[in-house]
Amino acid sequence: MSSRPKKVKGDEGRVCLKRRLGFFDSVCFLVGSIIGAGIFVSPKGVLEYAQLNVGVSLCIWAACGVVCIMCSLCYAELGSALPVSGGEYYHVRRGLGSLPAFITIWTLTLFIRPASNAARALIFAEYVSRPFYSGCPSPELLKKILAIGILWVLGVINSKSIKMATWVQNVFTVLKLMSLTFIAVNGMTKFGSNPKASEPFKEAFNSEIPNAAQTAEAFFQGLYAYAGWNYLNYMAEEIKNPSKNIPRSILTAMCAVIVFYLLVNISYLTVLTPKEIVSSAAVSVTWADRTIPSVAWIIPVSVAVSIFGSLNGGMFMLGRLNYAGSKEGHLPAIISMLHVRYMTPAPAMIISTIIASIFVIPSDLISLTNYFSFSTWLLVGLTCISLVVLRYREPNLERPYKVFLPIAFGVIAVSIFLVLAPIIQSPKVQYFYALLFMLSSVIFYIPFVYFKLQIPFFDKITCYLQLLLEVSPTDIFEDCKTE
Repeated sequence: MSSRPKKVKGDEGRVCLKRRLGFFDSVCFLVGSIIGAGIFVSPKGVLEYAQLNVGVSLCIWAACGVVCIMCSLCYAELGSALPVSGGEYYHVRRGLGSLPAFITIWTLTLFIRPASNAARALIFAEYVSRPFYSGCPSPELLKKILAIGILWVLGVINSKSIKMATWVQNVFTVLKLMSLTFIAVNGMTKFGSNPKASEPFKEAFNSEIPNAAQTAEAFFQGLYAYAGWNYLNYMAEEIKNPSKNIPRSILTAMCAVIVFYLLVNISYLTVLTPKEIVSSAAVSVTWADRTIPSVAWIIPVSVAVSIFGSLNGGMFMLGRLNYAGSKEGHLPAIISMLHVRYMTPAPAMIISTIIASIFVIPSDLISLTNYFSFSTWLLVGLTCISLVVLRYREPNLERPYKVFLPIAFGVIAVSIFLVLAPIIQSPKVQYFYALLFMLSSVIFYIPFVYFKLQIPFFDKITCYLQLLLEVSPTDIFEDCKTE
């Protein structure tokens, strides 16, 4: 986009992201990013679209996990072979070229990821403010102020210290797993002590079987709860021994999430009937009112904790995406610079926080993310196509882990289905607008990336911001050492 300014004089050591994240940190980041509000609210949607069929509902939860594991295995090969920040963006850039990668980063950084973080922040604000307005909805202005506040708190944490951001993620992951364990154990106790609790499972498949369209909708509800399974690839540049830790972390995290999700759903079904689950606005809260009425406040607190950890992972990931896009020349150079003392992508975190904060102000913008659901799986499909392309184009590329190639083709087929299904089932003009937004990136790509058009005075602005933010261009990735 623009020429890189010179390094700040007096730099000592290498200016680059350090490999600070071990196996435990990687697992916590992945688990903590996946487990948000989804498991507390999605059981209603899955069961509703499964036509109250308990057996089909549980199978869909397991199947969604299997689909995400298949996707994760493909990403594990790319992440271990190309341990560079940027995730899907970098892999599409390597496999399919500059233009598809630019469309990817345009869509992710300007809409999908910031809107997702803004939505999480608003949900967090809703759960935090709810106890102070018993029986009444919280004021919208208060929720927006709280949401913007938590975005900036996490933005500052991620800008000042990677160790602090990692600590926050680890602690909140442990807390949310304790909450899910409490729900699961309570359900298992009911299942063993109360004969009536096992009744929904004795005739699990006797209800009406959902049709193909209903099954697809149920899958979308379940996959929402698994969102975040691909975050580890965005921070691959900071993982110690990535060739081993990325595949191990992904498999460990995904298997743990699937087990917890199934146990929590079984716990819900041992306490509530399928009709009660479908009619509940918040399944976990209804479950708590029924099982632990004296301390039912624990569940809303647990939801807030889960969302906080998930939001921290989302902020961390989005900063790395912007950082990678800038290093590849698809975003302004200032965004790829690191703070000279903290060695964090501070400019990338700042721009990510600003964009997410803008989305909080007009909340109706966040509702548009529903119409971008197809683009998320479009990017997954493009990433797996890149994997196949690289297998044949770069056969000598060192691959510490290689996925069984038919799995990659299976993920591509699933992606095509998930891209087309919402558009075919309920065609709306909003899908056309979403596609038009993605393609509008070409307007900026041609002059600023392809022809490398320079904006007058932009380099001076970059140098001024560099001095103001105390940031410096990075060294060559291979020169950086593990801390």
